[in-house]
Amino acid sequence: MTSSPTALFTLLWEALVDLLGSAATAALLRRAARRAMARAPELGELVIVREDLDYRYTLPHAWGDAATGETQHGLRHLMAELVPLLVELTGHVVLGHLAQIPELRECGFVPTREERS
Repeated sequence: MTSSPTALFTLLWEALVDLLGSAATAALLRRAARRAMARAPELGELVIVREDLDYRYTLPHAWGDAATGETQHGLRHLMAELVPLLVELTGHVVLGHLAQIPELRECGFVPTREERS
């Protein structure tokens, strides 16, 4: 069964925070969302804010629904913008870690080793 966009985003967020920290994760995801918003307007509902020393996020309403091609549309565009940012900053190190997460890999959100070559 395919995970909902909310579950996939949570996996992505937690993995990136573990690797990069919450401030860098927030900055990268905000930038990727801004870049993808023209193709996925629902990303305008993605809000990432700092509260005290941590960050929290609010996801687009539609992402709470069962995963469909339509609800994963925005997340797919977000990932399409995030991947080049990660490569620019870390090479393929972070993508290699994200590829270890079966749900992200199975949805095609993280390029495989062969696709990265």
